[in-house]
Amino acid sequence: MQDSATALMPIPGHFDPVPVPRELKPRADGRIDLLGLTKMDLRMALETSQLEPKQAKLRAKQLWHWIYNRGVTDFSLMTDISKTMQPWLEQRFVISRPEVVEAQVSADGTRKWLLRSDDAQDYEMVFIPDADRGTLCVSSQVGCTLNCRFCHTGTMRLVRNLTPGEIVGQVMLARDALGEWPSQPEGRMLTNIVMMGMGEPLYNFDNVRDALKIVMDGDGLGLSRRRITLSTSGVVPMMARAGEEIAVNLAVSLHAVTKEVRDEIVPINKKYGIEELLQACADYPGANNARRITFEYVMLRDKNDTDAEAHELVRLIKHYQLPAKVNLIPFNPWPGAPYECSTPERIKSFSNIIFDAGISAPIRTPRGRDIDAACGQLKTASEKQSRADLDRMAAEKQAALG
Repeated sequence: MQDSATALMPIPGHFDPVPVPRELKPRADGRIDLLGLTKMDLRMALETSQLEPKQAKLRAKQLWHWIYNRGVTDFSLMTDISKTMQPWLEQRFVISRPEVVEAQVSADGTRKWLLRSDDAQDYEMVFIPDADRGTLCVSSQVGCTLNCRFCHTGTMRLVRNLTPGEIVGQVMLARDALGEWPSQPEGRMLTNIVMMGMGEPLYNFDNVRDALKIVMDGDGLGLSRRRITLSTSGVVPMMARAGEEIAVNLAVSLHAVTKEVRDEIVPINKKYGIEELLQACADYPGANNARRITFEYVMLRDKNDTDAEAHELVRLIKHYQLPAKVNLIPFNPWPGAPYECSTPERIKSFSNIIFDAGISAPIRTPRGRDIDAACGQLKTASEKQSRADLDRMAAEKQAALG
């Protein structure tokens, strides 16, 4: 793992936009939530509360350390801030965490949390432990707008984007649960982050960018950009900006090699076709053999899993000269799903063809299926249960009427 001091080292061609202060909106109790604010916004919040600029600069630095390096949410525990200043901060500010509605642990050790926002919107995050790493799958939206037909999350309506604080809050909550404060570059269980939870990250670009910059900041969470992967279904116009302004690893939900099939299972293909998508991958800043683009490919029986399609995938990768690897994902079923998973023999054959062409094509081991935490299964419990709840309430009402 890279030392946290290298987490934000410049990357050739990387562009950092001039930060623009965000409008600070108080919560219902009148206090401003500091979680998810940029360093500039944090200073502005203090100055807006009548702290003079020099004092605000000092306090902002102290708060940043306590929030992101120590994981502290209680101002009274910030020992280098005076006892007279602590209640002043408490009256005006809060350092939040998402509300945990439900926490589940799979038989394989995968952990899933159902979280609830202040406006009563639910979203999920998943932690996947492995022998050599621990990966947090982070959501960027409540629901999703892409309607990928194999994905349970895609059957939800899009409610809204998550804020930077709600995105960073998922990382903070995981670190709380794992007991990983204070921040340190070595010995972490949470080593990697993938923006592969609910939602399309590039349709919430500004908030995702601001949240990941906080996660990568060497003075706090200090997670190297090489340990972070952003997954997109193919929002082509935003891919270059993602490479320039965030510069994390890129994963692309490809799942098909022909227009006909991809139009069906990944409808955004009707707007940004395979050729346009792959050219955007070829142009992605920072992609090279050491930082390959990952193509996610869910294996659907008799839909996208033939040997011919494997050969076409190899041809496309080589035609666009892409530094790439392919993750083959056995389809994770859910009630009412229109597809079945390819057979193990078919998946193995597909993988062998790609490996034989000199391209890595590992078969992903499904994790957390028993708690609906596997790839494509995320869908908030509140939505899954809503019909059952309505039926139950109707039955209770009928019984009460006699």
